[in-house]
Amino acid sequence: MTILIATSTFDFDPTEVGVPWKVFNDAGCDIRFATDSGNAGVCDQRMLNGNGFGILKPLLIAQKSGQLAYEEMLVSAAFQNPIAYEDINVSDYEALFLPGGHAKGIIPYLESPKLQQAIVAFFAAGKSVGAICHGVIPVCRAINPDTGKSILHGRKTTALLKRQELLAYQLTRLRLGDYYRTYPTTVEDEVVAALESPEDFFPGPMPVLRDDKNHMSRGFTVRDENYLSARWPGDVHRFSFEFLEMLSE
Repeated sequence: MTILIATSTFDFDPTEVGVPWKVFNDAGCDIRFATDSGNAGVCDQRMLNGNGFGILKPLLIAQKSGQLAYEEMLVSAAFQNPIAYEDINVSDYEALFLPGGHAKGIIPYLESPKLQQAIVAFFAAGKSVGAICHGVIPVCRAINPDTGKSILHGRKTTALLKRQELLAYQLTRLRLGDYYRTYPTTVEDEVVAALESPEDFFPGPMPVLRDDKNHMSRGFTVRDENYLSARWPGDVHRFSFEFLEMLSE
């Protein structure tokens, strides 16, 4: 089973890339990477060191499982040798995974026409696509050439919630400015605007506790046929195992 993980070159979330990588890798999947530059990526370092978070550091930095998975992933040959988005050949893969991040370095990933074209091709080929947090943005921006609408139009999804994004921004804006606001428009608002109906967006239960491999019920995902989505790093363990189950069907 070959899975392509597309990331930004800079500022992706270490948990949202590292944990799925480890789950997929431990399951024996062949994992490849693609970045906007074709160079190996570097995560948002603040999510590892907590600089600028002050007393909120324990709440906001990546949990230990995410940090350890990221460190293990860093030395893998696949991570160190990504392809560029323009070189993606959909027939080489069974699935595409799109993680998130919120610092400004992920903008080339969110706005890449080449990546959006690949996303459309994965959906058109009936292959599995997964997205977490800001990773839902390039999916909703991918335009179906047959309809002229988002590839998510007519599908169900979740993504980073507006209340999550605004709370993180309000808690940190005095120290970090708009660090938690990638765009003036929230992720949820942009995604909902691309859907056929606002009711196709599922916020799930209040995201308070992060999941882990022993507490999967804390996580939340939304599946629509061969597409799986989740909201934040707190959903990542459940998402990763459910993505594998979807692939095995």
